Amino acid sequence: MKYLTSVSLTLFSLATTSLLISSEVNAQVLLTGKMEQGALIRGQVAAGSAAFLNGEELKVTPNGDFAFGFSRDAELNQELKLVYPDGLTQIKPLTILAKEYKIDRLTGISKKIMKPDPKAQARAAKDSKQVKAARALFSDKTAFSQTFIWPLTGRISGVYGSQRVYNGKPGNPHYGVDVAAKTGTVVVAPADGKISLSVPDMFYSGGTIILDHGYGVSSSFLHLSKLYVKEGQEIKQGEPIAEVGATGRVTGPHLDWRVNWYQMRLDPVTIVPSMASVLKQQKSQ
Repeated sequence: MKYLTSVSLTLFSLATTSLLISSEVNAQVLLTGKMEQGALIRGQVAAGSAAFLNGEELKVTPNGDFAFGFSRDAELNQELKLVYPDGLTQIKPLTILAKEYKIDRLTGISKKIMKPDPKAQARAAKDSKQVKAARALFSDKTAFSQTFIWPLTGRISGVYGSQRVYNGKPGNPHYGVDVAAKTGTVVVAPADGKISLSVPDMFYSGGTIILDHGYGVSSSFLHLSKLYVKEGQEIKQGEPIAEVGATGRVTGPHLDWRVNWYQMRLDPVTIVPSMASVLKQQKSQ
């Protein structure tokens, strides 16, 4: 009897250990990206899992890929919840780093520059509505999980999150990364996608393209002088899509590249190698 009891307990112990090991295998999530304000994070879990960020459900691909972002001034403590196909639930606290942003204070700016005329304001409002609609789109493309490349390489002349204060009044932060280049320099797609917006002359951003990478992730390209693509066109990574310009309200030619997760504006440098490393590699080739 003692022998049977011992065997039974051993079998129970083995079964329990097996269940725990199985649960540990299933309870795995791979997160790619910088845990900091402004970052785009890509995740991967077992197919059929569900994911929630701070209680809000995230859309997950059939293969288990998903994406989310942290805004410019995001709270430093976040929570990722994962529900695996076997019903196991995992709560993963996320602690992100705060970023310091460059603030420039300017005085003596004319009222005309501070506040455009009503006609210009109406045009800008129309442009904004188009841009928001393009960024609100959901598609089942999975290009967001690709390894992104720079759409243009060169000197970085503007960074994400920087802000100007005009006559004591804070302006909107800069939500892209600027790469200086001559007008006519070719811009390529940083990842696969579908063109969701292509407008040659918006009030603030001039020639503007938005490329949908799927699951809420999109790239925007501003101040372009020439657009090669049309709305609805499928694009492959590295394919030429436009030329650098100085259109819209800018002081010189450059590309303003932006990345969004739906309406959340994120820092493109969080998903590509450093510009310094890319330029060094180009130089050595």
